[in-house]
Amino acid sequence: MRLLIALGGNALLKRGEPLSAQNQRQNIKTAVEQISKVTEGNKLVIAHGNGPQVGLLALQGAAYTEVDTYPLDVLGAETEGMIGYIIEQELGNVLPRDSSIATLLTQVEVDRKDPAFNNPTKPIGPVYSKEEAEKLSAQKGWVVKADGQYFRRVVASPKPKKIFELKPIQWLLEKGAIVICAGGGGIPTAFDEDGCLQGVEAVIDKDLCASLLARSLECELLVIATDVAYVYTDFGTDKQRSILQAHPDALSELDLPAGSMGPKVAAACEFARATGNTAIIGSLTNIGQTLEGGGGTRVSTEYEGLTYAAVSPKNI
Repeated sequence: MRLLIALGGNALLKRGEPLSAQNQRQNIKTAVEQISKVTEGNKLVIAHGNGPQVGLLALQGAAYTEVDTYPLDVLGAETEGMIGYIIEQELGNVLPRDSSIATLLTQVEVDRKDPAFNNPTKPIGPVYSKEEAEKLSAQKGWVVKADGQYFRRVVASPKPKKIFELKPIQWLLEKGAIVICAGGGGIPTAFDEDGCLQGVEAVIDKDLCASLLARSLECELLVIATDVAYVYTDFGTDKQRSILQAHPDALSELDLPAGSMGPKVAAACEFARATGNTAIIGSLTNIGQTLEGGGGTRVSTEYEGLTYAAVSPKNI
């Protein structure tokens, strides 16, 4: 089976943890122990997030004033290499020594006319006072918005259109390699007026990119691994219910947080509609059991409406 697993940010950093190299490595070690259970007999692609890592590089860049902060496409490429390296190494430590694992920097095309560029919403980098933010906005052309009592730079999050390294990914899969790619939604790029590909100051949603990649590779299954066991309605309340099965149309009607579960549901629904195959949103720590039908919210056009679990404790 051709399978894509999209690792959420919790695979790299638990909520509230310092963004140290050791913490990231330990969390990735936990993730790959689960992934290693589903490698046999499958053609596996791994995508991942990079939000905290890009933010850290932006903070570090802001502290060094001799040169301008590096553009977001370059920071994205740096994080793809760093995170891919750790996943590749730790996965290799739990798989047979002759396993082939490759990390591939992945450029993703976006449309410069995407409406997202008219309303940037993705916070990037450090917080500033209002005076500092206004000065930087004038100097660098940044869009800044309030973030509590401070201000932050915000950038667009356009939809991914095309994955340029699709053929190399396919070649690697055909040779039996596990491929780590499209980290953080891929490196945002677009063609200029002369037809040259250039980096873009934007951030692509990692789950929407994973869905595009899974569709482009004709994957039979998309797994979006996160830190909760299911998609829930009324999450965190006494009325919380876990969804076991869902038709994409019914799931799309739910009002889910745009900053967390919303994009994951959109990506899963997009994949299910386009391919007729199943997408699963579930816990990273239970991937093996999830693939065997023992957990996660399964999204498919073969289901009707929403099917709920009988009991859904808030602490799951």
